[in-house]
Amino acid sequence: MTPTMKSALFNREPNDKPYLISGPCSAETEEQVLDTCQRLAATGKVQALRAGIWKPRTKPGLFEGVGTKGLPWLKRASELTGLPIAVEVATAKHVEDCLAFGVDILWVGARTTGNPFSVQEIANALRGVNVPVLVKNPIHPELELWIGAVERLQKAGLEQVGLIHRGFSSYGNTDFRNAPMWHLPIEMRRRLPELPLLCDPSHICGRRDTLAAVAQQALNLGFDGTMIESHQNPDAAWSDAKQQITPEVLRDLIEGLVWRHETTNQREFLTALASFREQINQLDAEVMQLLGRRMAVAEKIGQYKKENDIIVLQTSRWNEVLERALRQGTSVGLTNEFVEQYLAAVHLESITRQNRVMEGR
Repeated sequence: MTPTMKSALFNREPNDKPYLISGPCSAETEEQVLDTCQRLAATGKVQALRAGIWKPRTKPGLFEGVGTKGLPWLKRASELTGLPIAVEVATAKHVEDCLAFGVDILWVGARTTGNPFSVQEIANALRGVNVPVLVKNPIHPELELWIGAVERLQKAGLEQVGLIHRGFSSYGNTDFRNAPMWHLPIEMRRRLPELPLLCDPSHICGRRDTLAAVAQQALNLGFDGTMIESHQNPDAAWSDAKQQITPEVLRDLIEGLVWRHETTNQREFLTALASFREQINQLDAEVMQLLGRRMAVAEKIGQYKKENDIIVLQTSRWNEVLERALRQGTSVGLTNEFVEQYLAAVHLESITRQNRVMEGR
């Protein structure tokens, strides 16, 4: 672990520039690793280099990485550029090999995060080692699995644990390789505000043309940086060719991003912001009052249904409520997705309260 790595990512100040980790999806040859990494260093935009050494693939027979023989290539890239190197690990043996070659940063991949046995194996292998470990979100949107992986590493004595948001699998998703579901990393930031949070646009997008938009949204949300895949010749890459870009394209992408500060000391801004927030507070209080009144009516309906032996759930009525709300939401600029999620939560609470009435609770 280098002192630069520690100060740059784990001792960040509010207005520090975003931290960028970049390199090829997979280490393929020594020439490919060294050329890509030296070109990345020449951009002046990259704080750490990465490459996949072991690649977990969905089906056997696909390229699964060059294995341990690729670690000396990354080590040489670090020596030539002066930049720290990062590698994904999934087993205790991976950890041992990385430590033997002086890898600066480890990360736990999405498939591994979802397996508590694997995470515990990694945590055990890292006891007594002072190395930064970044944890990618699990493939499926299960926040507790993500948090559990972090806690296993922390209980093993690791003090430098961070997060990587790489999106989540979802049925019917067409815009992204892995749906970003921004509310989940936002909730992780709320629960674990002391942990650095990076975004992996490469795995969220799965293609080059949307990388910049996702990276910008992550910065707008206050992420600490990004991990973006880069290859000397992306179209010829042995894995994930469509989502990789050349170091020079990466440089242009980073230069095009707008970096916003977390706060400012300008009195005019702070005064206006305080006023807007007070308006939000007042509106939230009014919404809570209205929801309370709505639930009181729902309980009265539950009592009426109980007295007349009517079932709680009536699908036709729910469809009517939803259709009307979608029309009203559109008229005031609310998305259908938000209206559906909001009403689903309200409807569930109403059903729960009516059930309690039915059961005499």
